[in-house]
Amino acid sequence: MTQTASKPRRMARELDATAVAAAKPAKQPSKLDQVEALLLQPTGAGIAEIMTATGWQQHSVRGAMAGALKKRGLTITSDKIDGVRRYRASKPA
Repeated sequence: MTQTASKPRRMARELDATAVAAAKPAKQPSKLDQVEALLLQPTGAGIAEIMTATGWQQHSVRGAMAGALKKRGLTITSDKIDGVRRYRASKPA
């Protein structure tokens, strides 16, 4: 028996690069990313809005702003408008 020129054999575990890219789902934003997006809005966000968006408790929202978001380089400011405190974030220039 002689072997003719044919396609090279592939292992069953080998995948095409396109198949791997298509199989990966799009990354969903984390809760901290959601908080950052809310605070970067021009109007900012209140604690209650952030609690609703993330499902976190009040102290967790404050802790995220004081810790993790500041580590990301954001500057957090707050204003009290009509008795409601609004928080805003800005990225350094």
